[in-house]
Order: sequence, then structure tokens, then C-alpha cells
Amino acid sequence: MTWLILGIFTAFFEALKDVFGKQNLKKSDEYVVAWSLSFFSVIFLIPWVIHTGIPTLNSQFWVALLIGGSINAVTALLYIKAIKVSDLSLTVPLVALTPLFMLLTSPLIVGEYPSFFDYIGILLIVTGSYLLNIKEKSQGYLAPFKALLNERGPKLMLIVAFLWSITSNFDKIGVQNSSPIFWLFSIVGTMSILLLPVLLYKTPNPSRKILKELPMLAAMGFFNAIGVLCQMQALTLTLVVQVIAIKRTSVLMGVLFGHFIFKEKDIQQRLLGAVIMVWGVFFISL
Repeated sequence: MTWLILGIFTAFFEALKDVFGKQNLKKSDEYVVAWSLSFFSVIFLIPWVIHTGIPTLNSQFWVALLIGGSINAVTALLYIKAIKVSDLSLTVPLVALTPLFMLLTSPLIVGEYPSFFDYIGILLIVTGSYLLNIKEKSQGYLAPFKALLNERGPKLMLIVAFLWSITSNFDKIGVQNSSPIFWLFSIVGTMSILLLPVLLYKTPNPSRKILKELPMLAAMGFFNAIGVLCQMQALTLTLVVQVIAIKRTSVLMGVLFGHFIFKEKDIQQRLLGAVIMVWGVFFISL
């Protein structure tokens, strides 16, 4: 059950990271926030790497790092843009679709295959995503899905969910060929390097903006580092899809944070949709 506890901690810190990310976007652009997320995560992970040391690395590690780091750099920008342009309670639940996409990507990348319960989970996740915009049903039965696809934030988050279904498998390969802490340090370090040219090109005088909002940006990186550290440790104990499934319970916290902190509307339908999506995630994890 250790992996389950680690998964719950992952979800909690993931939700906190989203709250600080949304808050930071009020004063900083998405490029500052995305780069700071990875950079400050690296800073907080340095003591852990010094303590545990650098493991023996092989070619599989470097291939996984190249692919995973590149894709995660893209998803970091897309994720931050999604929560910037749309409500947390509408965008965050869509990351629950990651396990759905993993039913396709995991067999291809790490050889893990779906079960009967996985297909029940698929049905629940699709139902929950439908209910996120059930108020649009008066315009037709497919209107809730069309509403999600027509709004920029949810559309970006759907792309993120799919890309994460790929990178989560490379996370497992990276962890198996190094160590959870060193893999995490390497992946967020690669992301910060790849995002730095984008930051310098898109944001005038970024250093001044980062220093001005340093405490909030650093806190966001800290929560992200702790969350993904728990995730990488859990990956060594069970299947990828199970870890990601438990991690996606953060969508419930995200919906509640969106309502109580950012005063987002339509909380009832979005919470119902998120709950059903999480039930689907649990079926996939059985």
C-alpha cells in the first residue's frame, strides 16, 4: 500500500502546484511560470541528488531523457497556458484522460496491457468529461463535448493529457535505468534548459519579473518537486497506469480549489463530472 500513499501525496501536491500556478499567472506570463516551475523544482531537488548520488546510466536512460524531456517541455507550456485562459475547474479534470490514452500508449512503449476493469474505467471517464459541460446539452447531445473542444483551455489540456500518456511511460523507463530522484532531477533539469531560450525570446527582462515574484514562483516549484518525487518513487512499486490513476484524484482538489479560491462557477456539474472521472481512474487502477 506504500505506492497508494505516495500516489495520494502526489495528487495533493499536484493540486497545490496548480493553485500557485494560477495565482502566479495573475502577475507573470506563461513563459515565466513554465520555466520557473521546472527551474525551482531542480533547485529543491539538488540536496536529494547529493544525498543519494548519481547512479550508473545506460543508453536507455539517455533515450528516455531526450524524448521525455522534450515532450515535457512542450506540455509545461501548454499546461500553464490552459489554466491561464480557462477555469481550473474546467481544465484540470481533463488530465484524468491520461490513463485513458495510456491504454493505447502503455502496450506500445512498456508492454503493459489493459484489463476488463480498464474498459469500465474508460466509459466512466468519458461520461465524466461529458458532464463537465452538461449545461450545453440543450444545444444537442454532443454539445458538451463540442464546448470542451471549442474553448482554448480544455483543448490545450486534452493535448497535454495525451502527451503525458506518452511521457509517463518514458518516466518508468528512466526510473528503471537510474533512480527515482536522479531521473526526476534530470527530467526537470532538461525542461528548464529547453524552456530557457523560449523564455528569453518571449519575455522582456525576465529576470526582473522572476525576482519580483520569487516567493510565489519558488513555492510553486517546491510543491511540484515534492509531488513528482512521490510519483517517481511510486513508479518503482507498481504499474505506471495505477500511479497515474491515483495522481489524477488531484482533479477533485483542483475543482474545489477553483471554486473556493478563484470563485469559479458551475461547481456542481464540474464536481460531479470530476468525481465520475476519478471513479473511472480507480477502475483502471484495479
